[in-house]
Amino acid sequence: IRIPKSIIDQSGIKNEVELEVKDDKIIIKSLSEIRKNWNLAFQKMSKSNDDLLLDENTLTDQSSWDNKEWTW
Repeated sequence: IRIPKSIIDQSGIKNEVELEVKDDKIIIKSLSEIRKNWNLAFQKMSKSNDDLLLDENTLTDQSSWDNKEWTW
């Protein structure tokens, strides 16, 4: 498929695209940035106290093998 440069420029597509089929349409989208807005999401988690470790005990409870055999 050839797409005119003017349409590509208007779309904001840079290099790579994502293709999606929805109903009877083929949708061409620019790839979103990986981890975009993660900082904002982490800030929201912190404000709602949703940023606590779920497995904290497993990190502090070490076996005797961990203490004697494993080289840290």
